[in-house]
Amino acid sequence: MPVLFRNDEALKVQVNDYLDLLVHGGVLFRSGLSLYLQDRPDEFHGRLNELSALAQQAGEMQRAMVGRIREPALIARSRDPLARCLERTDKIVRLMSTTLLEYAVEQPEPVLEGNALLVELAESSKLVVDAMASALRAHLTEASDETDRANAVRQAREETCALGERYKRMIFRLDLRLSHKNQLRHFADAMESIASAAAEAADRVIASRGSRSVSFGRWAFGWTSASWLALTILAVVVGTVVTLTAG
Repeated sequence: MPVLFRNDEALKVQVNDYLDLLVHGGVLFRSGLSLYLQDRPDEFHGRLNELSALAQQAGEMQRAMVGRIREPALIARSRDPLARCLERTDKIVRLMSTTLLEYAVEQPEPVLEGNALLVELAESSKLVVDAMASALRAHLTEASDETDRANAVRQAREETCALGERYKRMIFRLDLRLSHKNQLRHFADAMESIASAAAEAADRVIASRGSRSVSFGRWAFGWTSASWLALTILAVVVGTVVTLTAG
């Protein structure tokens, strides 16, 4: 476990609670989109209100955690990658909330042929967020599969982008007004942006792991160099003593 959390168990709990919020936000987003496509406005607005409240709560938690991590009393070198990663995650839930709000405001007319694929796209973007949360939890505990989990985020994001492309190609083949096509494309782009935001946060996890490895390598190299220097000096001293004694 990073030194940061050995000295601050409460912060570790707070980060995990925050990640739970992000994951739940993905559930609300996917559910809200499904309700919109099913033309259930009251339930849709209920999900939108829940997600808006969650986004506000998540933003407050994120700012509090980043401020706490950057307190001078905590160990600086272990906290910086985590703070940068958490700053990236704030964008995820805001994008979810904003996208549902745009559905409420613009009220795009769904295309029956594309509804199933659009729901699949929303589910895929949610899975990227889930994978990102899993990667960050692995980072906090220094799990052995940390890099594998972070790479799984990238793979999930690629799948989301592929689904988005399929949806947009299908939409633009239909006999619709160009303005309608562009509007539907905008919402597909928004879901891809959610996946991209989660992947960017996971990239910070990979980068910080690399920094840890480099830091360890520098420490090990420095220790080895110092050891050889000490041994060399000792050998010279011992050799000099032996020579003087023999003389």
